[in-house]
Amino acid sequence: MENSDMPVMISVSTASVGGENMKSYSSESQRKPHGGPVLDKDTAVTILKYLKKKNLDSTLEAFRHEAGLIEPIGDVDLEDNDASDDVGVWSAYKTETDPLDYEATYNEFKRFLGNALDLYKHELHAMLYPVFLHMYIELVYNGHEAKSESFMKRFGPIQEYYYQQDITKLAMITRREHMKHNDFLDTLKSNQFTVRLSRDAYSVLRRFMDEKRAKVSVLLNVVQEHLYLDVYEGIPRNKEQVETTAGAMNGEAMQQANKGKVYYGLPKEPDVHVNLDEPVDSMLASEGGTSSAAAAVTTGAEDEASKPKKKKSKKDSIFSKKTKNDPNAPPVNRLPLPEPRDVDKKEKLRAVRESMKRITLGPDSMPSICFYTFTNTNVAKVTCVKICEDTSLLAVGFSDSKLKIFTLVPTKLKAMKKAEELTTIDKCADDVYARMMDESTAEQQKQLVGHCGPIYCCSFSPDRTMLLSCAEDGHIRLWSLLTWTCLVIYRGHIFPVWEVKFAPHGFYFASCGHDKTVRLWSTDQNQPQRLYAGHLSDVDCVEFHPNSNYVASGSSDRTVRLWDCVSGSCVRVLTGHKTSIHALAFSNDGRYLASGSRDGDLMLWDLARAYLLARLDAHSSTVYSLCFSRDGNLLASGGLDCTLKLWDYAKLAKEFAAESSAPGAATPGTTPHNPDVRMGEEELLLLGSYPTKKTPIIELHFTRRNLLVGAGAFDGAVVVASDISAKK
Repeated sequence: MENSDMPVMISVSTASVGGENMKSYSSESQRKPHGGPVLDKDTAVTILKYLKKKNLDSTLEAFRHEAGLIEPIGDVDLEDNDASDDVGVWSAYKTETDPLDYEATYNEFKRFLGNALDLYKHELHAMLYPVFLHMYIELVYNGHEAKSESFMKRFGPIQEYYYQQDITKLAMITRREHMKHNDFLDTLKSNQFTVRLSRDAYSVLRRFMDEKRAKVSVLLNVVQEHLYLDVYEGIPRNKEQVETTAGAMNGEAMQQANKGKVYYGLPKEPDVHVNLDEPVDSMLASEGGTSSAAAAVTTGAEDEASKPKKKKSKKDSIFSKKTKNDPNAPPVNRLPLPEPRDVDKKEKLRAVRESMKRITLGPDSMPSICFYTFTNTNVAKVTCVKICEDTSLLAVGFSDSKLKIFTLVPTKLKAMKKAEELTTIDKCADDVYARMMDESTAEQQKQLVGHCGPIYCCSFSPDRTMLLSCAEDGHIRLWSLLTWTCLVIYRGHIFPVWEVKFAPHGFYFASCGHDKTVRLWSTDQNQPQRLYAGHLSDVDCVEFHPNSNYVASGSSDRTVRLWDCVSGSCVRVLTGHKTSIHALAFSNDGRYLASGSRDGDLMLWDLARAYLLARLDAHSSTVYSLCFSRDGNLLASGGLDCTLKLWDYAKLAKEFAAESSAPGAATPGTTPHNPDVRMGEEELLLLGSYPTKKTPIIELHFTRRNLLVGAGAFDGAVVVASDISAKK
């Protein structure tokens, strides 16, 4: 058949700042060399600049012809203008000041701090590092290489220990050309360093700069251009209070950043009425989608012996109880969620029944611990481990881009039959789900392959029918645990994705990575619903709030942030960690947040008041996993120091509640200026420490009956995302 003369259409879409409609141009108009350009000049020049920068000369000429740009725009227009852009960005550092004045001014400032009253000096001392930082950049930018090197050697080592890693990066910048495209300096371009001062301390500083204006003009310029002095009313903080909230890459959080209301409460669960004439497990099996879940309930005589007796009523009394509405809970319809299916309601019922057999933990009733150790992982190292909510499945990611799923219950993993075989199944049969599965595919483990790099995290959906994974290739994959195939590839991150987490209610999931962003997704869309930008370095971990309305993130910029899933805004900025954060966990009531960092510190925060409550020297290395017990009495922590520790969180929570209700306590939504942070109470709160045999702990999980399950790889044969991101 001969080719027809159907015209070929080529569509070029452009969007202007003013929001004009997209424009389509046909190849017919583009073939007219003298008909004028079809694109506006700015857009065309931008594309041509990119092609020239990549040395794509042939593509550049082809685009020029296709776009109707026959007349040359000129090589000058296509030159890289980054240098001129940098001049505008860094213009605040341009100065004619004598380079000898910098050391003299810094010495004068140090002398002033040394002579200041103890009441003020601790808050004012927090200005030493940012002043040093920006003075050094000024010296480098203005070409004073010798003086900048001398300034660095003299004053760099005296800065606080938690800034030394940043100072090491800064010391590598010795010439103005090095400032271009530097990740560390890019964070300083549009972010001022925040220093919180009391009104009295600020007055002392102003008096000093007014009296020494001629001698400290360099200092005055740095403070005005690059520092944000967050002044508050009240008595100045003491040394311990200043140090507990110091350490972030860009200073302390501003008061305004933590004044928003946080709905930390849990909404009332909808009433669920289920016919109890048949066992829950058989109901789940008949509904489909939870084969492993149906077998997750403990088996044999134990189950029969502990099985609660049924009442005559056909309605479960557990769900008939009227629970009081939490005034701090978000409205039920605040976050759109799919309607729960019948199988979800029955699974909820089974979870509550399991909780009836749960042991209450405490100092006199410690949990049993089951630990899974992976051996022979020298070739393909373990990069992540995840246990599903009902402890029936375990997923492991490896450095060779493979993902393996193991069953932790007697029921084997099966794949669904092919489509043509499913058409012959009786859909009204009681065992329809069992008939849908292919018995010939039953295995103890399944392997999923698709990523192009090490897998850094995985997460099971609440109903255990899907699994998310993220990897070095920047992709997030959604896998079906019924067909054992990849359903969707979510593309958005442009660098490695460190962590991905399903929301407690399903449907939504969050991801974070090396691109310094947190993204909120829904499983039915291949584009993120929200993009949260604000961190100044890698975002290493994310965690959903129990009510699914918020996402917490921990970053290498040494801050923890809380993001609102609905508004997309940052409602909490928490500073105090001295190294990058790699583990997060919300308390069961949603009010408190635990975070663990690379230096082994464990911190507890009050989200209602944006308040650091306690700091524990928990581990000697990175805290990689945190988990609250199901009754909320214990907090388990595991780290790369091959140690599992149990903490008496119930004792802390009782003291926190008493303090928050005491007269004069800060009201929710405000930040007190003088927090009383608990420190050095490790011996009082530590209930047990359990070392492993050269096995870093990278996953901890409490079962519904409060059995503690952990996992790790023997002999340190584990490469976790925290190590990779720290090197980045």
